[in-house]
Amino acid sequence: MNAKFGKSGFLTRFYLGRDWRQILFWIIGLAGLMASAAAKFDGLYGTEKAMASISATLKTPAMVSLFGPFSSAGELNPAIIYAAEMMVFMGLFTAMMNIYFAVRNTRAEEDSGIAELISAHAIGKQSQLLAATLELIVINLLAGIIEALGLQTAGMTGSSLEGNWLFGLGLAAFGIMFGAFSLLVAQLVSSARSATMGSYLVLGILYVARMGTDVQNPDYTWFTIFGWIEKLSIYVDNNWLPLGLMLIAAVLTGSVSFAISNKRDVGAGVLPQRNGRQSASVFLAGPFSLVARLERTSIIVWLISLPLLGASYGSIFGTVGDILKTNPTMAKLIGSAAAAKAGQGIVLSFAATLCIVFALVATIPALITVLKINGDEKKGYLEQVHARGISRLRVFASYTGISLITGTIGLLLGIIGMAVAGNSTMSHPIDLPRYLRAFVGYWPALIVAVGITLMLVAFLPRLQQLAWIIPIYGMFSLYLGPLIDLPDWTKNISPYGWVNNVPVKAIDWGTAGWMTALGAALIVIAYLGYRHRDLTIN
Repeated sequence: MNAKFGKSGFLTRFYLGRDWRQILFWIIGLAGLMASAAAKFDGLYGTEKAMASISATLKTPAMVSLFGPFSSAGELNPAIIYAAEMMVFMGLFTAMMNIYFAVRNTRAEEDSGIAELISAHAIGKQSQLLAATLELIVINLLAGIIEALGLQTAGMTGSSLEGNWLFGLGLAAFGIMFGAFSLLVAQLVSSARSATMGSYLVLGILYVARMGTDVQNPDYTWFTIFGWIEKLSIYVDNNWLPLGLMLIAAVLTGSVSFAISNKRDVGAGVLPQRNGRQSASVFLAGPFSLVARLERTSIIVWLISLPLLGASYGSIFGTVGDILKTNPTMAKLIGSAAAAKAGQGIVLSFAATLCIVFALVATIPALITVLKINGDEKKGYLEQVHARGISRLRVFASYTGISLITGTIGLLLGIIGMAVAGNSTMSHPIDLPRYLRAFVGYWPALIVAVGITLMLVAFLPRLQQLAWIIPIYGMFSLYLGPLIDLPDWTKNISPYGWVNNVPVKAIDWGTAGWMTALGAALIVIAYLGYRHRDLTIN
């Protein structure tokens, strides 16, 4: 036992001490978001009229796909509405937190050589994996307890002690389960890039599966795994069974991870790798093609995932906009043509919300690429590039160019996927150019997001991970903000908050123009900073 797990406690304390800033950032962000939202719900939905209005909204197919099914069979109260709006949303961010720490403390350390150095000392063969697992458990339990206490302090009408603790501990179990999934992926693949990509791919597949079953048949959501978090039925039935299922899934997945870890070498993966070429491709003639080659797998996965995500959401447009079936009285009163037009308006409103999601998701691969400038430099990957007299401008432009191309194509494909799938289900399709208003509207915001990230890369490389606040805050303020009545100025903190309600409205060319100019200026300033700073600043 000591040969396998010796010094695990020491390594766990070391990981917690090293990562305390990141842990504090995530816990304060998640728990603070939950508590601040809970404190507002009595004011937002404290009347029967307000609860009836939001209840009708949450029962629409569009909202069911985003937040899960909502039932108002019993007596409504603000706490039930809060759980309906927040559970899936918080589960998504909790899973992202666990993917970050799981990959960081396993495969990323193997890539950097730290794991091999640690293994050279008197520690067990699987001590590092056990320490990473224990850290995930500590982080999730701490976050869950603080979240439960925050809900208890908020004192929402309709909340209960059992419901508050089930909410917090349910999220903790959900996070541990997705942490275990990520640890397993990290054992299968041979790089941190692949581990991160694979973990997000698992998360995306399970999320889309939940979305589809919630709209078509909520009973099937039990089989999606992600849907277990909905089945907790917070403040209604307070069902503890899904929490147990999450922990069982985590234990089983973790056991497989340890079994694989015991058989493989440090730095190696289980999945076979294709043999490399005997000679370099003609496309590897410069840094741009080199970056494209290194990011090839990630780019392909993102560019496949985004149109699939768009198609998944678009596939319910026929249900969302079919007013003639859901409200035949309206068709009689205003006529079939007017009802069809009204149905298209509902679809466009839903599409406007979804386009925010596509823009934010397309930002992720763009930011991943530009953040690799310092990451690859720190690991020494760029030493041979710089040694050949290749200018910093070409290196900087290569990462930036691949970033913008990936984000741009990803955003475009996501919207096209939504439009094509949506129109195939609608009796009165919407012209594709109408959907593409969203692409033109959100593309300048993507440039600004990349520009801000490059400023961090150039001037504050040690703080460059703060760039992830851009998509995270954008998701919170624009995706959830309208439901918790955030003031308009909070949306304008995000570059995506300046985009008008496309494709419902026409493109605001003035805003698009100054945002594009701002993004370009930030990129130029970032390059000037990168050109003059010492390459060893990392």
